[in-house]
Amino acid sequence: MRPLAALFGRRARLRWLHLIIGGALLMPYFLVGTVLVGMAGGGEQLFSSVPAQLAAFALALPMAAVTGFFALVRPLSVAAARALCGVPPALLADGPARTRQARVRTAGWYTLHLALGGIISGTTLALPPFAVAVIALPFFAGLRETWLLDGPEALREPWALALAPFAGLAMLVALALAAAVAGEVLARRAPVLLGPTPEDRLAAAERRAADLAVRNRLARELHDSVGHALSAVTLQAGAARRVLDRDPEFVREALTAIEETTRRTVGELDSVLGLLRQDGEPDEEGTAYGPGLDALGGLLAHCGVPVAYEREGDPEDPGVVDPVVAREAYRIVQEGLSNALRHGGGDAASPVRLLIAVRERERELMIVMENPLGERPAVARPGGGRGLRGIAERAVLLGGRAEAGPYDGVWRLTARLPLTTAEATGTADRAEGRG
Repeated sequence: MRPLAALFGRRARLRWLHLIIGGALLMPYFLVGTVLVGMAGGGEQLFSSVPAQLAAFALALPMAAVTGFFALVRPLSVAAARALCGVPPALLADGPARTRQARVRTAGWYTLHLALGGIISGTTLALPPFAVAVIALPFFAGLRETWLLDGPEALREPWALALAPFAGLAMLVALALAAAVAGEVLARRAPVLLGPTPEDRLAAAERRAADLAVRNRLARELHDSVGHALSAVTLQAGAARRVLDRDPEFVREALTAIEETTRRTVGELDSVLGLLRQDGEPDEEGTAYGPGLDALGGLLAHCGVPVAYEREGDPEDPGVVDPVVAREAYRIVQEGLSNALRHGGGDAASPVRLLIAVRERERELMIVMENPLGERPAVARPGGGRGLRGIAERAVLLGGRAEAGPYDGVWRLTARLPLTTAEATGTADRAEGRG
């Protein structure tokens, strides 16, 4: 059964169809070739002369090869090879052929496809009717008189007529075998001629790196926004539960803070999920990931921990601090507050101290956050421990720096960011030059 499946199975039939499509694509070039051969002479016997037909076929292939250099030929050929040749998709390239090497390979594939397709499709049209007639010779006297009237005398012998059906079947099997072999040749050549070039692999790696960077940024946004909200809500709910019977006013304030925190976080979550539904692409201004420093008041008012906020300059002015930098600064403050909630030992008497300063001379935005040292776990909680690392990543991506640790009896977080993204790019370029 396996030999029959190799000749007439589903894969063999699809590859046969692929070859017939190649023959159909060859026809315009072949017709132009016949015109050229006819102009060179022998026009009356053009369609009955085998040498003339072979000459037209030979002229058609170079014209097909020239067409193969067009960039869009590769994606069309790749789609057909994936669907009909049974080639694994990972072995074939995506997108138009942009480089010279890719176009040469595509032209080679296109020429091979059309050449084999022209031979197989032409044979498929001509051979089956002839084979069926040969099979029917012993059974129809009129057919024998028509076909064998001027043929060799040996074909009229009884033994020749008895073998005619087997000869006809052999022709059909030979045709199926030729189609299977041609289809296998194309399937084996497809990864070589339509596979990704080194430039394609580099472009694919760059796309994967860009996608990973976007996913990492979105993950940081979710971690900072949702993580801070859960920490604040947990602290407020726990405090309200402990004084539920003694201080209803405090419980009311705690519930109000929980409501404001969750409402703000749901809005930020919708923004990030919207980006995910749009394949993670930021808007042209790069500010679609979350709020900026102008929203810092709402965060500090309902963060679940007392904050003594000082500022130097005007960090909320978009003409001074770039919106992208302001957004990252907001997230850094948010994560710092989350750390203070989880690990700090502050209370109303010793609040978290926050300083945001615009330093025009140094062209940087400085963030300093201090909170009393609390009990910090020696081992990070499961799934956590990414907050400080995320702060450092945000600062480095902008060309700044951040550090955190115990300092003079408090836990201090310090971040320095460039005021604008243009200065951030310059800083990053200078850092690469030093490297």
